[in-house]
Formats: sequence, C-alpha cells, structure tokens
Amino acid sequence: MSKPNQTMQRKSASSGEQQSSSSHHETAVETKASLSELTAAVQKVQEASSWWDLYGVDWCYIASGFAMIPPGLLLLRHQTWPPFIAGLILLGFYYGMLKTKMSHLATHSALCRSKLANRFWQLFFIEFCGSFSAEYAIGAHVKVHHPYTNVIGLGDSSTWRVPSLPRYIYLFVAPLFLPVMTPIGAVVFLLQDKKVLKAFQCFIVVSLGLVANISLLMFVSGLTAKVAVLSTLVYRALMDIPYIHVNIFQHIGLPMYARDSRPPRLHLMSSGVLNLSHNLLLDWNFGHSLIACHIEHHLFPKLSDNMCLKIQPIVQKYLQEHGLPYQKRGYLDRLKFFTKEYKMLMVDAPPITQFIGVQ
Repeated sequence: MSKPNQTMQRKSASSGEQQSSSSHHETAVETKASLSELTAAVQKVQEASSWWDLYGVDWCYIASGFAMIPPGLLLLRHQTWPPFIAGLILLGFYYGMLKTKMSHLATHSALCRSKLANRFWQLFFIEFCGSFSAEYAIGAHVKVHHPYTNVIGLGDSSTWRVPSLPRYIYLFVAPLFLPVMTPIGAVVFLLQDKKVLKAFQCFIVVSLGLVANISLLMFVSGLTAKVAVLSTLVYRALMDIPYIHVNIFQHIGLPMYARDSRPPRLHLMSSGVLNLSHNLLLDWNFGHSLIACHIEHHLFPKLSDNMCLKIQPIVQKYLQEHGLPYQKRGYLDRLKFFTKEYKMLMVDAPPITQFIGVQ
C-alpha cells in the first residue's frame, strides 16, 4: 500500500524523461477537458459492469495469493535448502500481494460495497496481516496523498525520500529493513499524531497478527521460535525492493506544485502520475492500480484493480484527445533514470512547476 520528487524543468540530464511532460503541460493549459465529463463516461462502464468485474476478479487474485500459504509452510518443513528457500519465496509472493494489492484495495474500500465489511478487511489486511496501521494508512494515503498528489509538502511522496542514504543503499538495501521498521513506524506515527488509543489498538492487533504468523511457522512448519522470526523477516522483505521502487517511480520526477497554486484535479493527476508498463509478476503481485493503471486509480481511487484496467482505454483516449499528459514508462527505464539522477530526484529539493491555468 501504499503508504506511502519531482521535476518538470530540470537539468539536461533528465530532459529525455521531462520533455514529453513539458510539452503536454504547454498544450494542457488550452484544453476544454472536464473531469465531470470523464467521470460520466466511467460511471456508464461501472453501471454496466457485473459484480464479477467490480470485485470478483480481484478476489480471485487475492485467493491465489492465500493459496501459496499451505505449500509455502509445508516446504519450510524440509531440512534441505532448496525446498526451504522455495517455501520462503512462495510466502514472500503471498506477503508481497498482501502488503500491496490487498492492503491497497482495502485502504480505498474497493473490495466490496459494504462499509462494515470494508472496515473489517482494512483491519485484517493492513494491521493483523500487514503489521501496519489502518488509521494512518487511510489518513496519509487516502486523505493526503490522493487529493494532494505531487503538491509539495503534502502528497509529494516525500515519505519515501531519505536524502541521507546513498543511491544504491536506498534503492537496493534499505527496503530490506522494512519488515522491522513497519510495525514500529505504525505505532510511532500514531503517537506523533497524538492518537494514543489508536496506537494502542494498532499495537494489539499487529502483535496478535505477528504471534499468529510465527505460530504457524512453528507448529505447521516445525521451526524453532528464532528460525520462525528470522524466516518471517526474510520472506516479508522479498518484494520490498520493487515495493519502494513502485512508490517513487510513479510520482517523483514529475511536475510538482505549490499548495496554493495547484492545477485542477484532472490536470494534477494526469501530469503528476505515471503508469508503469505491464509486468506479469508486478501486475499479479501489486495489482493494476499500482502498476499499469496508476493514472486511472488516481482519478477514480475507489475502483478495483480490474475496473481500473477496464476503464483504461476510456481514460487514455480522453486525456490524449484533450491534450493532457498520459505518461507511461517501463520499470527498468525508471530504475535506470533514478539510479542515474538520484541526487536530483531524491536528495535535492524539488522545484515548483508554475501552472498558469486552464483556458
């Protein structure tokens, strides 16, 4: 989940990434595009969609993630390394989906129509299984990051910037420590916001989840308590490198705005969000709304991953016909770009893009 910089006009070293955004920005100020018009077109698709399209497809993906738990636990019973490592990988893929796709959809109440059921899934996926705070995830992601996407100091993905770390440490080593930092951070963030009761609730639910997880490894896989704890940290870190990458690749390096001069929502989302190219593993593990349909997700955050994929042609056509950006890059292209321009993107303060206004 997202739990959460940025340039449009920068050095010539990044011109290849930025030129298309800059040209789109120039044409966008003359557009007659309307978010309400696009919303009406998307709502027609929603109304014509079945429960299967709205929720069923994604629940099948979620079920496939949970289906990896039994073979993963059984493989950990083996005394030889190859099956043991295979078990860790299966559990790592399951947890990668839990931490991103399942928790992300739960955060946006996109798993079902019932508010009560969505609240249950938030606590189950985010806190009990994911060892993070549902309260903080919703506050930081839904209430700040989404309405203030790429607005400096609010929704600018600054949570993921750690300027003190060298580029290779930040991109390939630091993410491996997230399994330890995540539950601690969940409680600390809530305490900083003076939400003591919520912090206590989070601590209890997260603790119960960790105890249940370690107990499964001990009583089903036959591991000692120490090995069970270490195995949990290892498999939970498996997908954390691409998890951090995805969190920064789709916003940082794009136009940034000041809070009092940000553009209308349609332009804000089209200029400040980027889709990654389809990737079989990441599409399955993280979900379409976090990979290939991130623009669609930011425009219509309550839609499921499958519905984001279904409306993608409509959104892309509408934005392009009205001269607005529809940005898409490959995962490896963005990784090369961030590795090369790390100081500019992740260390230096991002410049503000001046938006004139839609004519």
